[in-house]
Amino acid sequence: MSVKAIVGAQWGDEGKGKTIDILAAQSELVVRAQGGNNAGHTVIAKGKVYKLHLIPSGILYPETLCLIGNGVVIDPRVLISEIDKLQAEGISCDNLRIDPRAHVIMPYHIELDRLSEKARGGKELGTTRCGIGPCYMDKAERTGIRICDLIRPEVFREKATARTAAKNLVITRIYGGEPLDPQSFIEEYIELGKRLKAYIDDVSVIIYNAAKAGKSILFEGAQGALLDLDMGTYPYVTSSHPTTGGFCVGSGIGPSIIDEAIGVAKAYTTRVGKGPFPTELLDETGDIIRNRGGEFGTTTGRPRRCGWFDAVIVRYAVRINGLSCLAVNKLDTLSGIHPLRVCTAYRTARGLLTELPPTLEELAECAPVYEELPGFDEDISLVTSFDELPENAKGYIRRLEEICGCRISMVGVGPGREQNLVR
Repeated sequence: MSVKAIVGAQWGDEGKGKTIDILAAQSELVVRAQGGNNAGHTVIAKGKVYKLHLIPSGILYPETLCLIGNGVVIDPRVLISEIDKLQAEGISCDNLRIDPRAHVIMPYHIELDRLSEKARGGKELGTTRCGIGPCYMDKAERTGIRICDLIRPEVFREKATARTAAKNLVITRIYGGEPLDPQSFIEEYIELGKRLKAYIDDVSVIIYNAAKAGKSILFEGAQGALLDLDMGTYPYVTSSHPTTGGFCVGSGIGPSIIDEAIGVAKAYTTRVGKGPFPTELLDETGDIIRNRGGEFGTTTGRPRRCGWFDAVIVRYAVRINGLSCLAVNKLDTLSGIHPLRVCTAYRTARGLLTELPPTLEELAECAPVYEELPGFDEDISLVTSFDELPENAKGYIRRLEEICGCRISMVGVGPGREQNLVR
């Protein structure tokens, strides 16, 4: 049995889709366990670009069973649209399964997300406004609507009507918005539920039986460790747990099932939205990295903030996830940049910090301590083995490995499946 978990080791957008796609070829099951369509995985296969938001990246392999666990929040409009687009491309979704316990993103969640962000003025969190947070709020409040409700028309109709009435009080009295008419979407959602019914199954049981049978399983992470609701840079985080622990609660499995945890990072650092970013580059170098690396959000299209590699946050991700190894992507983006810098610690008023501080206020006061490394000028996008890399490129990866205290097992030198060097 081989059970691997893939997690982001930075603030998300690390290129997990590519790494997952490569490992999915060796897996019999691929599982998504948290987040919603605020995630975006870009996979390039045979020169074609696929942008996936809810469906696991393993869907491109017809023999791979793709599972959406109970911890995911699902916008049925988005999921059906994604299924339709894939099928139009000739990709079957017959190998997709959805846990009935997963919660449903309703139109009032999206409206509340929009209104709450607007009400924050200049202090907005920078959400994708997809309704993710409000849906998780209802889940915690125990007033959510689940997939098992959606596929039962009378149950859904009753719950949707009652919940919309309650949410309209918040929308109108707190935010001054316009009330939603539940009749404008209930029948549409019921029809979507009828289409999704064929995919419903108990994901927890499927995974457990597959593990007992010795099958290879891949847990696909969304977002990144620094966006974890508890362990991330709160409040500039997501509303779920994109860590190895999140796979357990989000798919109904015990931690002993996972054999190996692989963290994915970029050869530099990016983040979307607001919040402290110690190594952020607000200069020409930052623009070069952004444009050359195509650093624009898969889900939102927003330009990503770019900066030097921050070993402090990656070491943190190694620790809280129990990472076995790292995959470092987009090394090719750094070609021609001299020198390369790596943040090894933070300088603060109370001294040098080598660990990520637990509060936002402390992180905002941190100044990066850099180590400079020689850059490289060669185009490495066609290199097929680690040994073929320029000496300075190899030296950069080896130094990251030392500073982060975690073996780097894969190096990405381009967006394609074949542009991945296994060490």
